[in-house]
Amino acid sequence: MSEFEIRRAQAQDIDSLCALIFAHGPNPWNHLPEAEVRAHLQGIAEGTVQAVLAERGGQRDGELLGFVSYQRSRYFQRYQPVARSASEHGYICEAVVHRDMTGQGLGSRLLTQAVEGLAGQDVRDIYIDRHEENAASAGMMRKAGFVELDTYADPVRRPNGSGRTTVCYLLATPRQDAAC
Repeated sequence: MSEFEIRRAQAQDIDSLCALIFAHGPNPWNHLPEAEVRAHLQGIAEGTVQAVLAERGGQRDGELLGFVSYQRSRYFQRYQPVARSASEHGYICEAVVHRDMTGQGLGSRLLTQAVEGLAGQDVRDIYIDRHEENAASAGMMRKAGFVELDTYADPVRRPNGSGRTTVCYLLATPRQDAAC
């Protein structure tokens, strides 16, 4: 794998993140409505969303190779364990890797960094979702330790293939020394 640096995304990275996801993210399995994705990534500047990115070259002037965005949420409350049902959980929102870097483990590394970032904030329950038939995303999620939790019909977000979304889950070990 090529040499690259993984770091936390900053507000000045938002335009590059948008460019990468719209150039390398679209496929029959991904739901990427432009306005929603842009608003989500704007959350980095507002402090409601975090992201880790990989770039080749120097910090802030290198080639962007991929990123994973995440946030604290209550979106998956119905899946929360009873003992933590009132707690916020983590949601891994977007994950994209430059097509020249696919299959090299970069997505899994970024996903692991996002999990560590959430665990460092004492978030224990972390969720991510994907199209049921997205084999590449499924492999990345498994490699990072996620297990499938539920699959349901979701024809609006998943108009192709089975039309179903699979929710995956990871119980993180809180770490005070997480890098992100």
